[in-house]
Amino acid sequence: MRCPFCSNPETKVIDSRLIADGSQVKRRRSCQDCGTRFTTFETVEVQLPKIIKSDKARESFDEGKVRRGIDRALEKRPVSSEQVEMLIDRVKRRLQATSEREVQSQRVGEIVMSELKTLDAVAYVRFASVYKSFEDVADFVSAVNEANE
Repeated sequence: MRCPFCSNPETKVIDSRLIADGSQVKRRRSCQDCGTRFTTFETVEVQLPKIIKSDKARESFDEGKVRRGIDRALEKRPVSSEQVEMLIDRVKRRLQATSEREVQSQRVGEIVMSELKTLDAVAYVRFASVYKSFEDVADFVSAVNEANE
């Protein structure tokens, strides 16, 4: 690892720790030249499936889109940013677990809804109202009943 301060390629690992449920390694490093200490994080890079949109277009999984939808549903709800990160990680793990190269966008929405349902019932109903394009109050009542199950 190159030192971010002096660009020296020689750095020494001082300490390593598992974080984020063991899916990430945090390392403290020291530059052999300038002596500056810094932290690095290592994660496994796993390929997520392509998303097939409703118009049959294919695009790469966009974590930002998922995050924006979740953030909008969780607006003004008592959910920590750590809980949101864990939810997004679970969504990505479930997509990876499909072992498919391509997944319908509807499947991504269903996974997000199931994760929101266990986290926050109000956020689940908010997300479902947009995702399922509710037409009337009966659709909301149905979603609220699902959230309470």
